[in-house]
Amino acid sequence: MGRWLRRIPVFAGFAVSAVAALSVGRMPVGAQQDLVARGRDLYMVGCVSCHGTDGKGTVAPNGERRGTDLTNAGEAGAYYMLSTGRMPLNNPDDQPVHREPAYGDDDIDALVAYVASLGKGPRLPRVETSNGDLQEGGEIFRANCQACHSASGSGGALSYGRAAPPLSKATSEQVGAAIRSGPGQMPVFGPEEITDEQLNGLAAYVEYLRRPEDPGGLPLGRIGPVPEGFVAWGVGVPLLLAAVWWIGSRSPARARRSR
Repeated sequence: MGRWLRRIPVFAGFAVSAVAALSVGRMPVGAQQDLVARGRDLYMVGCVSCHGTDGKGTVAPNGERRGTDLTNAGEAGAYYMLSTGRMPLNNPDDQPVHREPAYGDDDIDALVAYVASLGKGPRLPRVETSNGDLQEGGEIFRANCQACHSASGSGGALSYGRAAPPLSKATSEQVGAAIRSGPGQMPVFGPEEITDEQLNGLAAYVEYLRRPEDPGGLPLGRIGPVPEGFVAWGVGVPLLLAAVWWIGSRSPARARRSR
């Protein structure tokens, strides 16, 4: 009996450790409810006019719908739009662009929590670029992102006057949020298409694109092969012809003919 009594503190220690491990990363229920309530207050001031009290959007007097349906935006969708300053919009007809966020970090957290409570949208992934495979991330980028965002991540034109944004200002968290939520015309990539481990590599590659290696010489702003071709024809070829003319003008045969 004494032997078992001596083991009770050990078992208790294991139990406490297990409970602590399960609780890591989870906000207490009361604090989460307070965060959602605060987010609702902010939502009713800055978002309700377009997205409606239920988050499903509103109808303008002319019959046009305003505001996207947020019930399935989730943490990822709300965080992406708010942290990049794409929401709120002064004019609902404007295309959202990356700018300084209108809210501070605490307010963004509250709004994200409230929007997430409206439905069952995607969670905000935890992205760790230090654990990512850069080579695999580049392969994923070229297969799924390059067609719209360009090989250099500088963005590109889409249909109907839309444009894929440049990625130079996107943080790793924003890259992860965009992948999981698919803002605008971007497709959604769930964990089945791009795993969390692959997402780490993809975000690491997007960071790499900001300062990539240029073994071939001057990057010329990394604006693509067509402008680089114009530079080659407009600058390189005339310089080459000038060099040929200068070499020819100094040849002995030409010097004798000029006498």
